[in-house]
Amino acid sequence: MRVLGIDFGTSNTVAMVRTPDSRMRPLLFDGSPLLPSALYFNTDGKVLVGRDAERNARLDPARFEPNPKRRIDDGEVFIGDHPMPVPRLFAHVLSLVNTEARRQLGAAPDEVRMTHPARWGERRRSALVEAARISGLGNPRLIAEPVGAASYFTAVLGSAVPVGRSLAIYDLGGGTFDATVVRRTQSGFEVLAEDGLPDVGGLDFDHAIVEHLGKVYSQSHAEKWSSIANPADANARRQRRLLYEDVRGAKEMLSRTASTDIHLPALEVDAHLTREELEGLVKPYLERTVSCLRRAIESARLQPKDLVGIFLVGGSSRIPLAAHLIHTELGVAPTTLEQPETVVVEGALCIGSPSAPVHASGMPRTVTPPQPQQQRPVSAVPVSPAMNRPGPMQQPVQQPPMQQRPPVQLVRQQPPVQLVRQQPPPPQQPPVQLVRQQPPPPQQPPVQLVRQQPPVQQPQQPYRPPVSPAPVAQPARPGPFPPQPARPAPQPAQQQTDEGERNWVAVIIVVLVLVAVLFVILLMTAFNG
Repeated sequence: MRVLGIDFGTSNTVAMVRTPDSRMRPLLFDGSPLLPSALYFNTDGKVLVGRDAERNARLDPARFEPNPKRRIDDGEVFIGDHPMPVPRLFAHVLSLVNTEARRQLGAAPDEVRMTHPARWGERRRSALVEAARISGLGNPRLIAEPVGAASYFTAVLGSAVPVGRSLAIYDLGGGTFDATVVRRTQSGFEVLAEDGLPDVGGLDFDHAIVEHLGKVYSQSHAEKWSSIANPADANARRQRRLLYEDVRGAKEMLSRTASTDIHLPALEVDAHLTREELEGLVKPYLERTVSCLRRAIESARLQPKDLVGIFLVGGSSRIPLAAHLIHTELGVAPTTLEQPETVVVEGALCIGSPSAPVHASGMPRTVTPPQPQQQRPVSAVPVSPAMNRPGPMQQPVQQPPMQQRPPVQLVRQQPPVQLVRQQPPPPQQPPVQLVRQQPPPPQQPPVQLVRQQPPVQQPQQPYRPPVSPAPVAQPARPGPFPPQPARPAPQPAQQQTDEGERNWVAVIIVVLVLVAVLFVILLMTAFNG
């Protein structure tokens, strides 16, 4: 089933689709998943939406509405010279989303899901449903924003929330702040407690920076700064619009860098702003959000330590100081993402999904920046909804190259390969062992047997002089012949043959000994070589 999810926000609108194979992908508008919720009403009656509206706002800011969601309670809004009901105002943004969804899906979605703040009552939700009908989306299924965020926390991040346990949602967007505590049930999540601040958001941070610049440059450029702060003509309104756009970009950049410059169009000055100065300006607002979150946890009759975690969503929650204050004040390290804008709508699509989603908005991280330096007191008066507020807070799509670290880790993991290369020396040990085992060859039995063969010479003992028989004296016999002296007995021929054989044996033994010695020498030479 093809499902379309829409998160209609104060500054940006995010939409995603889920295909039948459970794959999720965001709808891209001008190459970005963030569609500014801004509207511009042309003189010819044509309505421009998103970045086209922001570009044309410089021509006539009076025909520009940067944050239509803030007009939810106005009933009817005057844009230029024409009144327009609030549901129809919303419908222009939703119509562009519907057109892009049909183009990417190839047909109308089978189901439409829209998220809304948990604090919205029946009247506000009815206006959102009517806007969906006008735009051709039919009757959408409404899902509370904290419920969608909690579903993302479990389905996409894989964090375990057992049944009966609770999770806190810290939602800091462009125009409002919402703190909610949800509890896991057998069927999903239910809202236990909620609280919020309608006058705290990224737009208020922008206004605090502009006030800070006014205190610095209003004295040296009083007239020019007054024309920006209180524009009286179209040119002054364009300059004010350019200033707020540069301030918004600088604020987003200071979440990644230590300092940046802001161009003041009317003054032709580049003002330098550091992260410490920004944190000093927005800290009063962020402290209010932490106090609001504490009240929501207490309303649920829980303590911060009883929570499974604190999940930060919304584009403005990317400011590192927000996570730092939560960790310091509540003692719980919150979970943040690199792109928190798409969390709510993606979590809404995860509800009822037959399998785990394939797409994810980013890996969780914990931000704990250092303590900001003490700054001089700055006015923290919130911006009134009726005032000419700055434009939508366009969050960057491309994040700093933090996810390029794995290649660095792979390079650091290469030293173990050097250990394998250092293993060749051990094979050189066998020659040493063979040299030590060379003494046994002299003890070879053939050599010892040859040396023990001299006992074969024992037959020579009868022929030694002491053993040889002495001549026997013959007694004198009578007869005509005189007595003859005794002569030694002649050696038999067999004894001469034995003596020759012994000589050959001795020669053979000597030859064998020489061969054995030569063989041992050759072995030693071979092993030593």
